[in-house]
Amino acid sequence: MSDLKFTEEHEWLRVEGDLVVVGITEHASEALGDVVFVELPEPETVVAKGDEISVIESVKAASDILAPVDGEIVEVNDKLADNPGLVNEDPMGAAWFFKMKVEDMSQLDDFMSEDEYKDFIG
Repeated sequence: MSDLKFTEEHEWLRVEGDLVVVGITEHASEALGDVVFVELPEPETVVAKGDEISVIESVKAASDILAPVDGEIVEVNDKLADNPGLVNEDPMGAAWFFKMKVEDMSQLDDFMSEDEYKDFIG
């Protein structure tokens, strides 16, 4: 059973100690096509759930990454700036976007399990 949670915006969340790691799903990566640019938030940025905090540009479109929960960005994946294609190569692993210190971990209860997400994307 996966320890990941999923949003309806096709983001995945993984708890690592007191942090939450956020990325986009393989489904989202495939829908975007070849990713050519990723704009990441600044560490120490305080965000509220739903805030637009990151941008992904592909050959097809540009998409916003929304803050899935309230908290503070504590680390970003600088590898994506030099290699945005990593989002296509390993969206569920090496291509995480940022890590957050979350104000209230119970907010994660609102998200889908892996099985629920698979049903959601059908």
